[in-house]
Formats: sequence, C-alpha cells, structure tokens
Amino acid sequence: MPLEEFKTSRSLSLGVELELQLVSLNDFDLAAASPDMIELLRRDPFPGTVTPEITESMIEIATDVQTEYPSLLAQLQSMRDVLIQAGDRLNVGVCGGGTHPFQLWSEQKIYSKPRFQGLSALYGYLAKQFTIFGQHVHVGCTSGDEAMFLLHALNRYVPHFIALSASSPFVQGHDTLFNSARLNSVFAFPLSGRAPFVLRWEDFVQDYFAKMEYTGVVKSMKDFYWDIRPKPEYGTIELRVCDTPLSVEHAAALAAYLQALCRYLLKDNEAAPAEDDYLVYNYNRFQACRFGLDGTVVHPKTYEQISMREDILATIRRVQPHADALGSAPALEYIYRIAHEGNDASYLRREYARRGGVEGMVDAALQRFRGDASP
Repeated sequence: MPLEEFKTSRSLSLGVELELQLVSLNDFDLAAASPDMIELLRRDPFPGTVTPEITESMIEIATDVQTEYPSLLAQLQSMRDVLIQAGDRLNVGVCGGGTHPFQLWSEQKIYSKPRFQGLSALYGYLAKQFTIFGQHVHVGCTSGDEAMFLLHALNRYVPHFIALSASSPFVQGHDTLFNSARLNSVFAFPLSGRAPFVLRWEDFVQDYFAKMEYTGVVKSMKDFYWDIRPKPEYGTIELRVCDTPLSVEHAAALAAYLQALCRYLLKDNEAAPAEDDYLVYNYNRFQACRFGLDGTVVHPKTYEQISMREDILATIRRVQPHADALGSAPALEYIYRIAHEGNDASYLRREYARRGGVEGMVDAALQRFRGDASP
C-alpha cells in the first residue's frame, strides 16, 4: 500500500506519549495488570487516551494535540492523577523509568492483540525484552519537506534528549553502568537506528519507502523503530529516544525543550543538515546512553569534542528567545536544573544506595510519579 500523503499540521504543535510501568505494591515487581487497568479507566472519561502496550505490565498514555507548554503540562498532570486513583483501587502502582530494575523478561505476558501477537511471533524473546518504557514526542509540521528537514537537523541534539531523560540504569537486578540501558534493547531490532538521509518528502516516499515496501520488509511507518521518524498520518515528526521520566513535569519540560529547539532550527538558519553529520551519530548516541550528562559528544560540523552538559547549557541559551516566544520559559528552567543537578538515572542510583536495594528504587519511582518527591 503506498504511503499516505503527509497531513498538514500546525507548525510546532505538540503531543506526548508515555509508556508507564504497572507495579505490584506487594513486592514492587511488574504486575500483569493492564487489562484490568484499561477496563477500569474506560468506565469514566479519561483526560487523554490510554492504550495497551506489548506486554501486560505496561500501558501507554497520550495527550491531545497541544500548542503551549502550560496546557500540555496540565493535561499530563490530570492524566497522572486519574491513573494514580485507578491504580490505588487495583492495588497497583504506576511509575515512569525506562526499565524496571529487576523484572524478568521471561515472566512477561504478551498482550492479547493481533499486532502484538504478530510481533511476538516475528521477534521471539525480543518482544518480551521490549518491556521497556519510553517517552515519544510529536512535533507538528506544515509539510513533509519541513518534517524531513527537522528530522535531520535534530540529529545533532538527539544525545541531549537521551541524557536529560535517562532513567534506566538497572536491568535484571544489576547496575548496567549505563544511564539509559533501555536504548540498547531498542537497537536490537533490525529497523532501528536513524532514518535514511533524505530531505524531500517525495524522495522519501518514492525512492525509499516504496522500495522497502516492495521488499516485503515493511508495511507502514510503524515498522520503523528509528530514533526520529515521520508520521504522515498525524503531520508530525516523532522523537523516540527518551526514557520515560519519573515525573510528568519532567516529561512536559522535555517536550517544550524540543518545541523551542525546533522553532530555533526553523527560524535561525543553522547550517543545513548533511549526510556526513551522521559520521559521529552512533558515537554521540553511545556517550549519552552510557555516561548521560557526563558524556562527551563530537560536533558533527567542526568535530570539536564537547562536554554534554556544557553543550546542553549552551543550547538552552541559544533557544531561550524561542522558549520565551512560545511561553515555555519555565520548562527551560526545569531543563537547566536537570543539567546542573543530574538526571533520573542519578536519582535512582542514589535511592538504591540510600534504601539498600532495587525494591527501594521502585518505591522511590512510584513516589516521584505521584508527586511526593522533590525533582
């Protein structure tokens, strides 16, 4: 089936999706509670959408299309409050975090939905290992060409979002030494990584997607697990590298940072993206996953070695006028604070040391999602 036309959206509009953990309040392990949770949530109006994910210990929530940071934040907070109330009725905790620190993939149950069952049949054990949790941010584009420009212009800033959102330091009960171990699981899929370097939507449709479809490898854009991918049915690009943060306030700030950065890229005429920018892409991505804010990245144009933290702080200064114009200056202040004080991976490691175990980490994540812990 040919790829649909790129739907025109309001430039810089926003939508946020969060994959969330469902946790037993008895032992803090993941709970196969999504069927019960979704059934309960369907009984009353929900301030957004909630859908199942590939295993039964996950759900995904999504906001409406938003244009401003304050309304985005308010909707995420409303959804959080409803989720917490529903979880309390089921004795199930809801929290963020890119990985659950000690769940066993072999014990997860694939959600009873044809697409998920098909993915399980295709990918085997990788499907259950995909019990990982990410934040996806959609940014509205006025055309397919604008979408492809932003997709590639953002390549230099992808490490920022990995480092700022990183919240998956533990896997299977052990410290991985990574800030974001979640992205290692994503990279195992054959259609992950980065999009091909194409700047015109027509060329992407005819010279790339049509050929991929002809091979039988893909049927739709959902088959690509790229770090950033175009979504023609929404008229957006979708950033997919973020771990799910521990709070919705953190999630909203990341989305607003992306919005301000896209406005800067569209209006301030940075050097045009080029295919050679990707020479350092995987290295920079690894640095962000492994070391978070303490990593070092290579500038794709000058090949200068840059401190991740300093690069983020310098970018905040550059995009500040755009955040002011968008009404999202408080979000940029939140990002500034994370860059100075540390990301969620650092917080979880501190809680592990303070509480003496992985169960304590989960309890800390549950409290932070409820808003009971300071950022």
